[in-house]
Amino acid sequence: MNFLEEIKSIDPNKPGSWPWLVKLTAYVSMFLVVVVAGAFLDWQDQYEGLKRIQQEEATLKDAYLAKKRQAINLDIIKKQLLDTQQSFGALLKQLPSKSEMDALLTDINQAGLGRGLQFELFRPGLEVPNGVFTEQPIAIKVIGSYDDLGNFASDVSQLPRIVTLNDIRISPSAVAAGVAGTLSLEATAKTYRYLDDAELAAQKRAAQAARKKK
Repeated sequence: MNFLEEIKSIDPNKPGSWPWLVKLTAYVSMFLVVVVAGAFLDWQDQYEGLKRIQQEEATLKDAYLAKKRQAINLDIIKKQLLDTQQSFGALLKQLPSKSEMDALLTDINQAGLGRGLQFELFRPGLEVPNGVFTEQPIAIKVIGSYDDLGNFASDVSQLPRIVTLNDIRISPSAVAAGVAGTLSLEATAKTYRYLDDAELAAQKRAAQAARKKK
C-alpha cells in the first residue's frame, strides 16, 4: 500500500492507529501551522519592535558620531573663539570712549598743522549710532602742497585710533591763487567710538519703546 492509499484508509477518530509516516506528516504539518500562526498572531509585533529598535540604534549611532566629531573639534573651536575675542578686543581698543573724542579731534587737527597745512574748515558733525558704536563725521578743508596733503592723509591713517578720509576732492586752491603747487583738499573724516554701558542701556530702552508704539 502506497502513501496515498494509507492516507485514504486512515480513521480520523483513531490517530493512534495511523501509520507512522502519516503520523509524522501530520505532526510536521501541525508544527508548521503553529509556527506560521505564531508568526502572524504573536511574533509580528516583536518583528516590528525589533525593526523600531534597530532604527533607534542607527539614530543613536549617528548622534554619537556627530557628538564625537564635535568633541574632537572642541579645542579648535575654543581656540578660534579666543582668537576672535582677542581680535575684537584689539579693534575695540582702537575706538575711543566718549571722554577721548576731544583728544582725537585735536590729534587730527595737529596732524594737519604739523604738515604746515592751512585749515579752512574743521567742523565735527552729529554722531550717527551704528550698533555698539557711533560714527563721528568731520568736514575738513585744508590747503597745502601736494606732498603735504599726501603726508597729512598718511599721518591720519597712522593715528592710534581709527580715522578714515572719505569723499576726497582735490582742486587748485582759490585762496592761494598764483602760488605754484598749492592745492585744496576737501574731505569727510570719519572716526568711531564705542558706546558705554549707560548709552547702550538707553539705546535698548529707546528701541523697546519704539516697538511698543508699533
